Amino acid sequence: MGVRNFIDRVFTVISDLILKLLPASKQEKQAFAYYKAGMAAQAEGDYAEALENYYESLYLDEDQYDRSYTLYNIGLIYGKNENYPRALEYYHQAVSLNSNLPQALNNIAAIYHRQGLLALEMASQDYDSAMEISEEYEYVELAKGLFDKAAEYWYQALKLAPDNYPRARNWLRITGRAKSLESF
Repeated sequence: MGVRNFIDRVFTVISDLILKLLPASKQEKQAFAYYKAGMAAQAEGDYAEALENYYESLYLDEDQYDRSYTLYNIGLIYGKNENYPRALEYYHQAVSLNSNLPQALNNIAAIYHRQGLLALEMASQDYDSAMEISEEYEYVELAKGLFDKAAEYWYQALKLAPDNYPRARNWLRITGRAKSLESF
C-alpha cells in the first residue's frame, strides 16, 4: 500500500468518525460527504466528478471556512486543466472567505507569474515587419504589471507561511520585489 493510499484511508476513517461524533446538521454532514467525494474523485483524476461533488458541497455548505477549501479545490482543478481565468476566480473567492490560505495566494501568484512570462515571450518573439515597437512595449508593460501582482500575492503567502515557497522567496529577492521578507 502506497503512502498516498494510506493517507486517503486514514482521512476517510477520521472524517467518518467526525461526521458521526460531532454535532452537525444533516445538511452539514451531506455537504461534507460531497466534499469528501470530490476529494476522492480529484485524487483519481476524475475532475468532472470532482467538480460535481464540490458544487453540490458549495450549494449545501453554509460555513465560510469550509466553503473556502471547496473553492480552493475547484481552483486547483481549473488550474490543472490550464483554465487560468477560472482558477483565479475560484482562488480569489476562496481567499475572500478565508484570508489564511497561503496555498491559494501562492497559486494566484504562480498564475500571474506565468502570464507575465507569456507576455514577455510575446514581446520578444520575432514578428514580421508589421510589428510596431509600441506593441512590444505594451507586452513588456503588461508583463511588469503581472509580475508585480505575482509579487504581491507571493508576499502575502510568505507572510502567512514563512517557511514555504522558497522559489517564490528567491524570485522576489532576485527581481528586487522582496519588500521586507526577513521580517517573517
